Amino acid sequence: MVHYHRYHQPRKGVTDSNKDEESQNLVLDCSTSAYYKRTRPKLLSFLFLITLLSCCYVFAPLFLCPSFPFSLLCNSPGTENDVSRDGVDVYASSTCSSVSAVYFVFYMLFSPNNVLCLFDNAGTICCDRSSYRSDICVMKGDIRTHSASTSVFLFNSRSPDNGSTNAEEELQHEKIKPYTRKWEKSVMNNIDELNLVSKKVNLVSVGGCDVQHDVPAVFFSTGGYTGNVYHEFNDGIIPLYITSQHFNKKVVFVILELHNWWVTKYEDVLSRLSDFPVIDFTKDNRTHCFPEAIVGLTIHDELTVNSALMRGNKSIVDFRNLLDQAYWPRIKGLIHDEEREAQEKLIEQTSSSPSSETSQQHYIKQQVPENPMKKPKLVILSRSGSRSITNENLLVKMAKEIGFLVQVLKPDRTTELAMIYRTLNASDVMIGVHGAAMTHFLFLRPGSVFIQVDPLGTSWAAETYYGEPARKLGLKYIGYEIHPRESSLYVKYDKNDPILRDPTSITKKGWEYTKKIYLDSQKVTLDLGRFRKRLLRAYEYALSKSKLNLQNPPI
Repeated sequence: MVHYHRYHQPRKGVTDSNKDEESQNLVLDCSTSAYYKRTRPKLLSFLFLITLLSCCYVFAPLFLCPSFPFSLLCNSPGTENDVSRDGVDVYASSTCSSVSAVYFVFYMLFSPNNVLCLFDNAGTICCDRSSYRSDICVMKGDIRTHSASTSVFLFNSRSPDNGSTNAEEELQHEKIKPYTRKWEKSVMNNIDELNLVSKKVNLVSVGGCDVQHDVPAVFFSTGGYTGNVYHEFNDGIIPLYITSQHFNKKVVFVILELHNWWVTKYEDVLSRLSDFPVIDFTKDNRTHCFPEAIVGLTIHDELTVNSALMRGNKSIVDFRNLLDQAYWPRIKGLIHDEEREAQEKLIEQTSSSPSSETSQQHYIKQQVPENPMKKPKLVILSRSGSRSITNENLLVKMAKEIGFLVQVLKPDRTTELAMIYRTLNASDVMIGVHGAAMTHFLFLRPGSVFIQVDPLGTSWAAETYYGEPARKLGLKYIGYEIHPRESSLYVKYDKNDPILRDPTSITKKGWEYTKKIYLDSQKVTLDLGRFRKRLLRAYEYALSKSKLNLQNPPI
């Protein structure tokens, strides 16, 4: 289920009362891994950056090109997919990148975090810890894994000192837990921590590479709340897309706390993001070598992609298109198998019948598509136990009377995602009660209708975690907040009890109250007369959309 911790997170538009009213520029010096804040007037900061940019633009061709081979000044701009030749994307990896300092000065004028990372050369670890959601570190150079010590080393070459016994010198040591719920200490305490160590070594004295990769790596964890579909998408799959899609599949995923079932469940999606098999960091004791790496995942917001922070302005719709590409090969295979089985069954039934030809003609007639103005398809994501709809059978009956073609879908942890995608992708309307399964709205086609039933005590979460993200995907979102009489809690508590009268006062007490009272102990009996109005709106919208599609068919 969704964990309601954003009550304790910094809210958008809210500033720290301890901060000055002036703008603050956060400077992260990657050579020392220390970052500090300094306050300057906005105008002076802007003029300083403009001046520095102008100077860099004039003198960089003389001084930077030999040492910054990937500088925008040294290469022609407008490369395919706006990705630097070395593969690191400043948008995807936040403020840490191996592109030239000139590019960073320009980038910082528009950086949402206003964080400046100063790379001195290859062999440096650069970490951006400015986000309350996740930390991101970028490494470039001779990178080697060492699972026994949960470390990733970045080696810098040195000549052996005459008579010196000190063959190694540690230059930098960073620690990072590559999971996207940084603010939530209870879960982060259980996430494996990686040591990122930059060393100056005599390469002759260190071991070689068991596996040499010529593409970058992305390190992340599938621990934490993995096992809950909301968290699997929100904390894992979507951030993985944000962080890695610019590599155009030329990237290796190195996973901490890897679950085999997770790889099986999401192998269709992973295959659209990487051409290479995943690496189990904990169990694979071989030394894997990479030219560069991103450690940690970038997350934007709940179940969404912020196009303003993405190369090419990619959005959650582009992520949804990737899901389409990932699941359709499997769906086409399922359709082919079903058609083959139906054909075989028909042959068996008609082989002994003298009127087999007539029967086959009848079968063919049944396969003719229905009238283009067919009934809108409504899918009910059914729950059992807590937050289930007790009069679901009457809801189905009412929806059919209105004119819907109704299907009840009850997915569980073993249900193949391609099957769920196939059902929802073909639907016009989806209904469900607030909970992790609402994450499947991502499988609806933009323009479809999503009706979410909000039990008592869940309105804020329902809107924040699913309502707002659904609109960003282009869905027609309809929320339905139940009345106290529609809740099973109505017969359990006095009608003047704050649990019924003022759920917000209860949920503010903490997650344990929300979970125990509203999530685990509540069922819903819909007021069908009241809910019918939402269904009629959805039906009329679906019909009007269908008519519009017929009048303006895709070219």
